[in-house]
Amino acid sequence: MSLNIDILSVLPELLESPFNHSIIRRAKEKGLLEIGIHHLRQWAVNEYGQVDDYQYGGGAGMVMMPEPLAAAIESLSQRQAYDEIIYLTPDGQRLDQRTANRLSLKENLLLICGHYKGIDQRIRDRYVTMEISIGDYVLSGGELAAAVLVDAVGRLLPGVLNDETSALFDSFQDNLLAPPVYTRPAEWRGETVPEVLLSGDPRKIEDWRHEQSLQRTRLRRPDLLEGQE
Repeated sequence: MSLNIDILSVLPELLESPFNHSIIRRAKEKGLLEIGIHHLRQWAVNEYGQVDDYQYGGGAGMVMMPEPLAAAIESLSQRQAYDEIIYLTPDGQRLDQRTANRLSLKENLLLICGHYKGIDQRIRDRYVTMEISIGDYVLSGGELAAAVLVDAVGRLLPGVLNDETSALFDSFQDNLLAPPVYTRPAEWRGETVPEVLLSGDPRKIEDWRHEQSLQRTRLRRPDLLEGQE
């Protein structure tokens, strides 16, 4: 089973590089992930490609008009039914690993990249099923947020990573941060790798990693442990 992600954007060129390299490229080449980037101006209201207008009530900044977005969503929805229509917005729910896990199990997603002061509220009310933020800050548009979401979800698809278990031990999978990691050489500039990692004892290594994860989480993100200890 593959995952199809369609993206509506007024600046589709911003998404060309993130999806043509590394793990996401591998997912596409394996046929596990399909990404369609659609220029919203295809559905513009006039020959000038207009997709935004002044906001009612006054104030600085333009608003993305409802008609181009509605036409685009309805046109794309005729090809397949979307499990989620997601609007990338600073006031959406914070993206976390649990959300990425859940979305990786879907078949068809549609992402809407906002711009200017955002999209007309009527589109959010009528079509959007999920609103996601990648952090408490404002970007110039939703394209970079969409790239982050696609990467977080795409790498979880079975068969994408060379080591199928790798994603299971990422930070946040168990509400814990990942433990420290080491590679060769065993001694580097007077610093050595913890002996337990050289022991060859899987149980001891697993216990050490879990304890390190707990310690790191307590120190850096104690909020993740609330109600668990």
